[in-house]
Amino acid sequence: MSQTLSAATLLVVPMAPLAGAVLAGIFGTKFGGNWFGRKVAHSLTIGGVLLAFVLSVLTLQSVVHDGARLNETLYTWMVVGGLKMEIGFMVDGLTAMMMCVVTFVSLMVHLYTIGYMDEDEGYNRFFAYISLFTFAMLMLVMSNNLLQLFFGWEAVGLVSYLLIGFWFNKPSAIFANMKAFLVNRVGDFGFILGIGLIAAFAGTLNYTEVFGKAPELSALTLPGTDWMLVTTICICLFIGAMGKSAQFPLHVWLPDSMEGPTPISALIHAATMVTAGIFMVARMSPLFELSDTALNFILVIGAITALFMGFLGIIQNDIKRVVAYSTLSQLGYMTVALGASAYSVAVFHLMTHAFFKALLFLGAGSVIMGMHHNQDIRWMGGVRKYMPITWITSLLGSLALIGTPFFSGFYSKDSIIEAVAESHLPAAGFAHFAVLAGVFVTAFYSFRMYFLVFHGKERYDQNPDAHHDDHHDAHAADDHGHHDAHHGPHESPWVVWVPLVLLAIPSVLIGFMTIEPMLFGEFFKDAIVVNADKHPVMQELGEAFHGPVAMAVHAFTSLPFILALAGVVTAWYFYLVNPAVPAAIGRALRPIVVLLENKYFLDWINENILARGARLLGTGLWKGGDRALIDGLLVNGSWKLVGWISGRVRQLQTGFLYHYALAMILGIFVLMTYFVWLNK
Repeated sequence: MSQTLSAATLLVVPMAPLAGAVLAGIFGTKFGGNWFGRKVAHSLTIGGVLLAFVLSVLTLQSVVHDGARLNETLYTWMVVGGLKMEIGFMVDGLTAMMMCVVTFVSLMVHLYTIGYMDEDEGYNRFFAYISLFTFAMLMLVMSNNLLQLFFGWEAVGLVSYLLIGFWFNKPSAIFANMKAFLVNRVGDFGFILGIGLIAAFAGTLNYTEVFGKAPELSALTLPGTDWMLVTTICICLFIGAMGKSAQFPLHVWLPDSMEGPTPISALIHAATMVTAGIFMVARMSPLFELSDTALNFILVIGAITALFMGFLGIIQNDIKRVVAYSTLSQLGYMTVALGASAYSVAVFHLMTHAFFKALLFLGAGSVIMGMHHNQDIRWMGGVRKYMPITWITSLLGSLALIGTPFFSGFYSKDSIIEAVAESHLPAAGFAHFAVLAGVFVTAFYSFRMYFLVFHGKERYDQNPDAHHDDHHDAHAADDHGHHDAHHGPHESPWVVWVPLVLLAIPSVLIGFMTIEPMLFGEFFKDAIVVNADKHPVMQELGEAFHGPVAMAVHAFTSLPFILALAGVVTAWYFYLVNPAVPAAIGRALRPIVVLLENKYFLDWINENILARGARLLGTGLWKGGDRALIDGLLVNGSWKLVGWISGRVRQLQTGFLYHYALAMILGIFVLMTYFVWLNK
């Protein structure tokens, strides 16, 4: 490729998955007559995503090696006043990296789905959905304006609604997808307010033009207040990120979304949709750099999410929910990095996390398949010898997650901790404590799950009741053709374990290979803007960096490594050596356990205070406002008043001539009396 990328070639990247989704969704389902069988449907969608991945890799190579860039409008939808509504692409280091991550993880999920959804009736529909999701996410990350960003933002939310509720006959799945949809609407309300403020005061939605007017925006205040306009814009935008990237208190939708099939957990809740908010804030860095207030707000929210969502992972027994709370915690780490103005570190952790968390989700799905759809880790144990590939890949993913030196997660996670330590913002102290404490918590719950699943005594014959959370009970056999839930575990088919192996490779190596160019090189040149005078975090990190090997070797004596090792050892002792200890601690700290089991009662607050209050308010507005005031007083009252007046006036129209003559005489008499009085 030349210095200038081809817009036509780039257009193929999102369009290929869209074409696969449309063909499989129409001709592979009842809607289009079931013309396509399963092989044709998955071949079309996988082919589209594979083509998108190959073109994304070529684009990344051109961006890295040739310095190629693109910022071009492809289509002008409409012009309202001076405001242009456009579709266009901006491709730089940030976009190219996101394109590769999205398409690679999506490709792995597509392959994995062949085995995981093998016996499901909605096989073709599922492939159409995940391919459509890939299209929406690519449109989001490739956009060069806020309109297209918002389109992709809402599209991934819509498709996630369809995927979470994929088993639409399952009440818990329907509740979960509605919950995800409604909670995201709360965040999106803030997001669209932020976009609206930009459109109103900058007069454009184009990224480059908005960033060019950033100094002007920083000098303005929100009309009618003394709030800085740029602070208001940034906080509104970040509220959108809080919903999409599941930050406290808008995180409540993500754990329940585990009701959907496992492949979407890897695609949506590890690598793509939940990272959209992180990507958006990094892309908007020229605006966020102008407001320390917004950065402090981001730091606090991220720190709360990183630590307190990790605590919830400790008491989970569903294998997918453990990984889900891990995702929440790691998203908190990314958000903390954004607040510390270490945007490149946040995006770096986004990339490494995408690989090892997708690996852990797909590994959990492989375990669920091998355990005949038992998801409760209390009734597993000893799976290692039956599922060696799933075991070793899950171990590699867990080591990356806890930040083991030389693994990919170490380089990004350790950089976040160091960045927060170097930050001089007021909220940095609390954030630094949270991310440090989170290291121990992450290691503990990760290896609690690992030890209970893969080591120790085999407990799957002791399960008091069959656990089928991941699949509906529409079939006599489970969804993958397993008819006897009492047999021992077995390794998954090759279409399931091959994606695990392919994801394990970057989970180990990608951090070592890319930390220098992404954090201390020019990989994100022009894509991420940092005011080095006000926020010199990256400069200070660069001065302390002496290469990936030296960083990893030095880490063996650092506090994060000691905390991670302590978490692993504690989990080993608690769950393999002396299981009576955690049981005793649970009894002694019962109030805290109840608090954690009820997820800090946030769901209760949402359902019984906010939702009930909203219903009461709605009922009051309906009965008092709509029925009584509008219908009763204004609509019905107005016609009744008119009817009453017309009834009285009608009595004056008798039709008798002498009545009219009398009225005329009385009228003349009144007028004469009035004029005589007036002339006195």
